[in-house]
Amino acid sequence: MATRQKAPIGRPRGFDADAALEQAMRVFWEQGYEGASLTDLTNAMGITRTSMYAAFGNKEDLFRKALERYTEGPASYGARAMREPTARQVATAFLAGSVRATTSPGCPAGCLGVQGSLAAGDAGRSARDALVVWRDEHVALLRDRFQRAVDEGDLPRDADPGALARYLMTVANGIAVQAAGGTTRDALQLVADMALRSWPSA
Repeated sequence: MATRQKAPIGRPRGFDADAALEQAMRVFWEQGYEGASLTDLTNAMGITRTSMYAAFGNKEDLFRKALERYTEGPASYGARAMREPTARQVATAFLAGSVRATTSPGCPAGCLGVQGSLAAGDAGRSARDALVVWRDEHVALLRDRFQRAVDEGDLPRDADPGALARYLMTVANGIAVQAAGGTTRDALQLVADMALRSWPSA
């Protein structure tokens, strides 16, 4: 008696999900959450809406995945900066990384984490909230790193790790906004250098 072969479970996607997510990240980076239409996204990704929903979920899900990719890719300078041996070197590497990432040739200007959803109506509220959490998480990582620097004597005992972290993030966010407006890399690096002149010494 012949046995029927089972059909393969699930059809192959027929597209490179990693490359598609990279393109989605770039669309969100350039146009923001609300500015990026589903047509913009699927055209850039080279897939149909049905394939997008099957692979990535809805637009909000896709945005969160794109933000994760951005964190691990263009914004990975933040994690690398944390590994610098001194607080000043952390701050220097963080701002230099911000300048490079927001003015990188071949990439959208500015920062996905800043411009992705600065002003959003109800449709973009979830994206805006996700970016608030994203920025706050990075401030918390910087704060913890600077607290360690205080504990180790690398920063003065009266230094405020939370204020230093917020200061650094505010400068980085300002760099991103200026980059999106066309300010050059060299000009923004001068801003970063000026911001570090007031950095506390142990």
